[in-house]
Amino acid sequence: MPVIWYLYIVRTVDRHLYAGVSTDVERRFSEHLRQGRKAARYLCAHRPAHLVFSQAIGSRPLALKVEYSFKQLTRVQKERIVRAGWLCFDGVSGRIEVPVR
Repeated sequence: MPVIWYLYIVRTVDRHLYAGVSTDVERRFSEHLRQGRKAARYLCAHRPAHLVFSQAIGSRPLALKVEYSFKQLTRVQKERIVRAGWLCFDGVSGRIEVPVR
């Protein structure tokens, strides 16, 4: 059975957005909250507040492409995706289609 990878987005206490990929989003978010050795460096400087988004992507290579695509978006586009609660992406390139509203 193939492992499913997820894109997740965390809002920090200073209102930044952090995106990552994991096979277990709740576990990964807990690691970020604990600020231990496994926490992302970015989230050690910008403390995590809430997990605001997660979506199953599929394979790890595709999840990494979608994550990269998300990180290239403007803040307004990222907020639209968080507000919509889902994202649409190309299954080969990982390119994200941003909701209009």
